[in-house]
Amino acid sequence: MAIKKIITYNLNGIRAALSKGLLDWIRQEDPDIICFQETKAQFDQIPVMEFELAGYHAYFNSALKKGYSGVGILTKDKPDHVVVGMGNEKYDKEGRVIRADYGDISVISVYHPSGTSGDERQDFKFQWLEDFLDYTVNLRKERPNLIISGDYNICHKPIDIHDPVRNAHSSGFLPEEREWLTRFIDSGFIDTFRYFHPDIPHQYTWWSFRMNARERNLGWRIDYNMVTLPLEQKLAGAGIHPQVKHSDHCPASLFLNF
Repeated sequence: MAIKKIITYNLNGIRAALSKGLLDWIRQEDPDIICFQETKAQFDQIPVMEFELAGYHAYFNSALKKGYSGVGILTKDKPDHVVVGMGNEKYDKEGRVIRADYGDISVISVYHPSGTSGDERQDFKFQWLEDFLDYTVNLRKERPNLIISGDYNICHKPIDIHDPVRNAHSSGFLPEEREWLTRFIDSGFIDTFRYFHPDIPHQYTWWSFRMNARERNLGWRIDYNMVTLPLEQKLAGAGIHPQVKHSDHCPASLFLNF
């Protein structure tokens, strides 16, 4: 059987990340699939040919607004089918979802909205969360084997955030957001990092640029590789890689035995 390595990585700008050595890191890491979020680039601003020369098929979904949001998938194996967006114009214009199908397995790169800029976007986030859950419930009727990798912009439990007390009313750790993530997992998903590392604290995927947060490891775990329950028997490992620094996020990896 072959081990497949899948990585999710919020780049906080794909062009900035490339200028910091992203492509060399990809060649060295050699994942089978990478799910990108927050590419912040239009398709014609992304050096697709460089990814192809590195051995990947490259697919992207950019926001209509320039320099904003955007997701992508790099994959060694060519998918049978690629779907851009989730069929909802309100969200699809923000470039938040892209899906690649391989046989009976689908990989989704998702970038959940942030609510940190104010009440309007927090309300947008709450509505998105409900609609995204509905989207996954319906999709699983046709595609039950899902891998949904990306920036969920939510810390699930106190172990996933450096200061759960002071952040109890912060967007990304609100009770309603955490309750939604519980409902999402209970609908039939596995948080693969916690599946393998249920009790290890101080494991984060994002750090503020302020207060030397990354150097002090004052972070949040908001990036996940989620899989549906039918894939549990294929899980082979999961990790977080804070030493990789092309972004204010770090990559999170998943290994599956096919």
